[in-house]
Amino acid sequence: MAASLPHPAQTSLEVAQRAASILLEHKANDVVLLSLEGVSDMTDFFLIASGTSDTHVRSLGNSVLEEMKRDSGQMAHHVEGLSQGRWVLLDYVDVVVHIFHPTLRSFYQIERLWADAETVPLQSTR
Repeated sequence: MAASLPHPAQTSLEVAQRAASILLEHKANDVVLLSLEGVSDMTDFFLIASGTSDTHVRSLGNSVLEEMKRDSGQMAHHVEGLSQGRWVLLDYVDVVVHIFHPTLRSFYQIERLWADAETVPLQSTR
């Protein structure tokens, strides 16, 4: 059995774009990537998306976790909300993924809270 090769280091933008690609492949809605450079020191990027139901939000969160680990060895440092499926937060340190139920996304208006952040165009999926 051949030894697996280590995954090459990825920039935070590459991590964010890969997570966005996974979300889009799994039919997430309203996927937005915000660069927090010059706005906050807490992380480099917020990736925000919506699912259509609690089940879809949970599925999107699980898909990002599993595919990021499988494809690039990236493991979330912290995960919140996965069991409820209303607002899932996946913390990859330099990239924080927020997956919302549409009702909560509308209520919290996270993009409005971070209006000073630059919206980054998403790369096309694989």
